[in-house]
Amino acid sequence: MAAIHLPRAMRIGGGTLAELPEVLAQFGLSRPLVLTDGWLAGSGVLERVENLLETAGFAVRSFSGVVTDPTVASVEAALAFLREATHDCVIGLGGGSPIDTAKIVAVKALRDAPVSAFKAPHQQDEPGLPIIAVPTTAGTGSEATRFTVITDEASDEKMLCAGLAYLPTVAIVDYELTLTKPARLTADTGIDSLVHAIEAYVSKRANPFSDAAALTAMRLIWPNLPLACADPGNRTAREALMMGALQGGIAFSNSSVALVHGMSRPIGAHFHVSHGLSNAMLMPVVTQWSAPSALCRYADCARAMGLSDDGVSDQGAVGRLVEALQQVNADLKVPTPAAYGIDKERWDALLPLMAEQALASGSPGNNPRVPEAGEIIELYRRAWA
Repeated sequence: MAAIHLPRAMRIGGGTLAELPEVLAQFGLSRPLVLTDGWLAGSGVLERVENLLETAGFAVRSFSGVVTDPTVASVEAALAFLREATHDCVIGLGGGSPIDTAKIVAVKALRDAPVSAFKAPHQQDEPGLPIIAVPTTAGTGSEATRFTVITDEASDEKMLCAGLAYLPTVAIVDYELTLTKPARLTADTGIDSLVHAIEAYVSKRANPFSDAAALTAMRLIWPNLPLACADPGNRTAREALMMGALQGGIAFSNSSVALVHGMSRPIGAHFHVSHGLSNAMLMPVVTQWSAPSALCRYADCARAMGLSDDGVSDQGAVGRLVEALQQVNADLKVPTPAAYGIDKERWDALLPLMAEQALASGSPGNNPRVPEAGEIIELYRRAWA
């Protein structure tokens, strides 16, 4: 049996941003708070959204202080801004960080509790304010998930918060918002969405619904990621990546992520590596280690990505998958932790804590092969160089 959860409404396709006022009116919403980051505020995208809403008669306010890998402090600042006026919904405009911030702010708007009170294994199903997600990157899939991740800067822990309260009411998925994204951001977010799809498919929580979304995501992302990186204006590739990210988000939200994500979050928290990049650093090593426990599932991934056909054995298909993941990292210039410039002594010293934090997130428990702390430490060591 599987419990399936999706946003109540999704508007998908080029130009759908223009439908934002109509969607808000459809849900009886009139006083939105837009949460975004400084880059989008300076790029003209925020101004475009504000003009759309103001022209339609909405009382809109905007907060552009969202930070990459949102912290408790940045969430509290956004929450304080929300409470300066009366708002009936929160719009997350941007990549995973603004959407994740919008999710936790919407929940905390109706509750006086610290962010740490909401971290897994706590499940927050009782809703807060309605959440409207407008992604501008093709990566996190946060517009369709029941999760948010917030960093506790005091402990350098990335806190996974889960529950139906974080599932957006509406997602506006307009690939045209990604046309100006640079190659590095395109690569990192694209790998992130690929990892979502693969982990959702091999997860112990996989089900027929999540499988269909995951396989579709892989078919969309794998051939189009290098095209979009090479030519940022390639509309066909951009649209495919946006749909792949959405399908990947739907897949893992209704299945789960697994060991890559569990290990990735501590790297981001302690060394400030972007989420997609830390996923990419780990993906080949973790896939190779995990595959013997779900050979046919990983082989299905290889075939969906066009790396192997039905005439090749599962073992052969998985071998091609691992080689392809190593090669795409080389092609997209994904650095190892060593090449990224992380201090080796600090890395080694933090490995026990990182392994502990990875296990505490619960994600490794969904992996086909469930690791112990010592095995996670060994995988971190393999990924180092």
